[in-house]
Parts: sequence; structure tokens; C-alpha cells
Amino acid sequence: MNASDLKDRTVLVMGLGRFGGGVDVARFAAGAGARVVVTDAATEEKLVDSLEQLRELPGIELKLGGHDPDDFMAADMVVVNPAVRGDHPLLEIARQHQKTITSQIGLFFQMCPARIVGITGANGKSTTATLTAHVLRRAPAMVSKSRHPRAALEAASGRVWLSGNIGNRPLLGTLAEVAPSDLVVLELSSFQLEQLAEIEMAPQISLLTNLTPNHLDRHGTFEAYCAAKENIFRLQRRDAQSPAVSIFNAEDLIASEWFEKYRVQSGRLCMKYSADDVPANVRAAFPLPGRANLSNLAGALAVARYFGIQNEAIIRVLPDVKALPHRLELVATIDGVRWYNDSIATTPQSAVVALEAFAEPKILIAGGYDKQLPFDELGEKIAAQAKAVVLIGQAASKIADAIQAGGPSGPQVPIAFAKSLDEAVQIARRQAVEGDVVLLSPACASYDMFDNFQQRGQQFAELVGQLGRQL
Repeated sequence: MNASDLKDRTVLVMGLGRFGGGVDVARFAAGAGARVVVTDAATEEKLVDSLEQLRELPGIELKLGGHDPDDFMAADMVVVNPAVRGDHPLLEIARQHQKTITSQIGLFFQMCPARIVGITGANGKSTTATLTAHVLRRAPAMVSKSRHPRAALEAASGRVWLSGNIGNRPLLGTLAEVAPSDLVVLELSSFQLEQLAEIEMAPQISLLTNLTPNHLDRHGTFEAYCAAKENIFRLQRRDAQSPAVSIFNAEDLIASEWFEKYRVQSGRLCMKYSADDVPANVRAAFPLPGRANLSNLAGALAVARYFGIQNEAIIRVLPDVKALPHRLELVATIDGVRWYNDSIATTPQSAVVALEAFAEPKILIAGGYDKQLPFDELGEKIAAQAKAVVLIGQAASKIADAIQAGGPSGPQVPIAFAKSLDEAVQIARRQAVEGDVVLLSPACASYDMFDNFQQRGQQFAELVGQLGRQL
């Protein structure tokens, strides 16, 4: 498929959304000469930021505040937002009328001329993708020293693109500039991998960071979630001349099992990595805190080594690495107290990782929308490692119960409840003393109080900034 295939066709974008994917599809399809209809259950008020990006494009028809089945029967192609379940009744109507059903990620994979490095996992995929792209862009490949000289040569010959849930350039909007000699590094969600399974495609180079329960409100079971993630390896095309490259985290149990499963297949190169593999001189140049970030770096190094990039070159480009927004991001130091925004932590396991990143006394702000994930391990970790915890949102009482169940029989970590993030920040300020870390790592999604994790993290940063200005 190519962009010209969309000319004069009616493309129905199901789910404009607020993260840019629907806007990307609508702009791309309109630019290709399609008649574009955008339908979303949300109202115009909820979608104002996304609609603003479409304002200058003529001819896009908007159907907001609900869906009309007639639109699904009239369209030539339905492009589905990842948040929409594949068994949605309106998609069944489209299938019955033999309409083409695809996705933003599906269109990209079908049209992208460059090789794709896909990175997925429950935690760390955004940081690993960003580190991978940073190293591939900045550190030169050493063709003569590479075990894979062809890969090294190709890595050195083109540009490196980065996309995903990272707030950078949109997928389809980049296609016109991507050349066959380029590399595209993509962060991929379980929802996107389900959509790629519909067209039986996967990246040539795929990496898994880890697997812990997530999105069970959508997938139902951890096994189903893992099956969605496994598509990134299961559907890789294997070829003796251009083998599939599959990279696994040796410290993750399921990833280790998959390494053993796939390493016996012909036409596939399997690699594994661990935080312990990062040499001391590379660690010394790496500015991000915690073992989890070291594991993210180890994943990026595994990709870099495939492309013939040596440690000496990597060391030179690591010092200017910065934490991504909302991912263990230091937003302020006030009276000797460091305030960290880890709003991306939407699972209990990701909050555990954040707690483990700091040796200092920690005051944790957690809670939010309940995705039906277990909080037992997080409760034990908070009881053992936190100085205090402030809980907000729908899941606050469940987290409190887990802390009390996981703690010792003696004095337990102080638990406070707040009705808003503003109140939580004020409580944490009163509890914190010089040398402490205040950590927003919610362990939950944001939808009970915020539009998304970005809005939650931005509000936290603004509230902390106000504390600094009050001094």
C-alpha cells in the first residue's frame, strides 16, 4: 500500500483522541486526497486541542459526541484508534460490509521504506527507545569491528527517526521524509501490536524490556496481555539474508523463556541483555538514576552492538542524556528536597521501580484510576522503603489496604489521603525535610482526575514550581 491508494477514497477515522494518532491519520489521509470523516464518542469540548490541529485542513467532516453506523457502511476504509477494542460492534458492521479496517501503525508499517527497530514492554519502553535512537544517531558505527558488518554499514548510511508515545513527530507525518537507508525506532504498545497482528507484520529488529501485569481492564488476563506483546517476535519475518533480530531482557522471567523459545529458529538472531552487562566506564557516563534506567541503557546497548557501535563512542554521547518528561524527571530542588515527576508510572510495578531508584528517604504520592491490577507487591515495597505516602484518586483505599497488609506488625509508614493533587503536594511539603525525595509515581492511570498522565505530571510540576516561588 502507498499514499496514492487513498486518493478519492472515503477514509473514516474512528477515534480522534487526544494523543495525536487520530490527527496524524486525518492529516495524512487528507494530504493523500482522501475524503476524511472523523468520528469520536467524545464531544468537541473534550477534543479541543486535537481539533485545533485540523482547523486549517479543508474538507474534513467531523462526527463528534457519538458514532453513526451509516458512516461505517459508507466508508471505503476505517482507520481505528488503538484505544478502540477490535471487537467493537461498529467494526463488526464494517467487516460485514467488507470495508478495509486498518490503523495508524498498520498504515505506517505497510508504507515505511526503512527498517524498523520496535521496542515494547510493560515498563521502560519509552526511555529505552529514546536511548536507542540517541545512541544510533550520535555514536558512529564501526563497520570493521562489527559482528554484523552489513548492519553496521546500513546504520551509518541513513538518518534515525524516533516515534511512539513520547511526544515527538507523528508516524505518518514523517513518512514522506523517510528513506530506505534510514532506521526508525518505535515504541510499541500492546494495543498497537494487536493491530499489527491483523496484518501479520512486526519490526525486523524487536526488543522486549519486561512484562508485568498491565491493561487488564482491556486484555482481561495477564496471559492475554503477554500474547499481545509476543506478536512483536512471533510475526517477525525470518530470512537468511536479512534475519529477524530478537532482543530479550535476561532479568525478566517471561523474556528469558521467550529467548529460549525463539533462539532455536532459523533465520533469527536472538540476543539478551542485563543491567549487569553495562561496563563500569559506561555507567559512569550515564546520568539517569536507578537500576531500571541501567536496564533501559543495557537494552539500547544491545541494539547498538548489533549495529557495530562500540562503548568508546557510546560513552561520548551519554552525558547529555536527559530524563524524558514524566519519567523520573527532576522538576525542582526546594530547601534540599528533590521533587520527581514519574507520572508515566501507571502500574504498581512501575512505581516499585521508581521507589527502588532512590536510596534517600522517600515520600510517595500515589493513586488514581484503578485498572484492576494487584497492589500487593507495591504495598510491601512502600511499607519497607517509604518514609510516608500520600494517596489520591479512585484506588487510594486499595493501595492503603495493601500497605497495611504488607507492613510489619510494629509501627507502619504514615498514610495520608488527599482529595486533589494540590492537597497531596501540600501534605508532602509539610512532611519533607532536607535530604528527602518527594516522588509522584501514581501506580495507576490518570483518568479519574485527569485527561492523561501528561496533564497529571504537568500539574504536579506547576504545583511544585509554585512551592519554590513561595520561598
